[in-house]
Amino acid sequence: MTGALIGIPNASFRCVVAEDEALLRAELVRQLQLAWPALQVVAACEDGAAALEAIAAHQPEVAFLDIRMPGLSGLEVAAALAECSPRTQVVFVTAYDQYAIDAFERGAVDYLQKPVDPARLAATLQRLRSRAATGGADAAQLAAMLAQLGAQAQLTAPPLVWLTASAGLETRLIMVEDVAYFQSDSKYTVVMTAAGEALLKKPIRALLEVLDPAIFKQIHRSTIVNVKAISSISRDDAGRGVLKLKTRPETLNISQPFMALFRAM
Repeated sequence: MTGALIGIPNASFRCVVAEDEALLRAELVRQLQLAWPALQVVAACEDGAAALEAIAAHQPEVAFLDIRMPGLSGLEVAAALAECSPRTQVVFVTAYDQYAIDAFERGAVDYLQKPVDPARLAATLQRLRSRAATGGADAAQLAAMLAQLGAQAQLTAPPLVWLTASAGLETRLIMVEDVAYFQSDSKYTVVMTAAGEALLKKPIRALLEVLDPAIFKQIHRSTIVNVKAISSISRDDAGRGVLKLKTRPETLNISQPFMALFRAM
């Protein structure tokens, strides 16, 4: 699998890998390098937010996306690609049999089950090469498949309802529904409510695993916002977003790749 694609030099075929478990991420990168030495792995990401930003920055020909990741799932990242990187082909990587359904076999994307079988990976790479030679991803097929898969996705555990955070010498009990947004601050996470700010000794990535994804959305790698707290969203000519809140005076910047997640709002 080292020959050049028709009309696509090996040097220009790039991929982004997104897998939240470090050992599995490293193993997938290793297998890709063995199966296709000329393939450039331009980013290996540990969560969906990092993957979305890497894909927007590099515009890779293919993205290998773990379906279940903290924060943005592989499905949400794939849904945003129509706007931020429409030519990127998608390969979902999953340990869950329920996702290995007929939708994957209809040609829009491929999937790999963990642990990744080398023969299956080889076949997947060959399909990617063939599709790339004939124009790449089919956005309409991908959108239809994502709608089907999104309807089947379920939370694996009840979302977080309340948390404790520090404000000066006090420890406050804060209901999650009262939080306007969370923002990463060094080793801590700032919790912003209408009453002010508090500090949480939990990294933002850990919060993403327990917040309700239907209510809390990332707008940047370091910021999670409560969609119920949003007053308005505007977009400038460069595609950057500015978000206004109902209960806070400050505005929040939305990273350009994440604007795709707010198309329906």
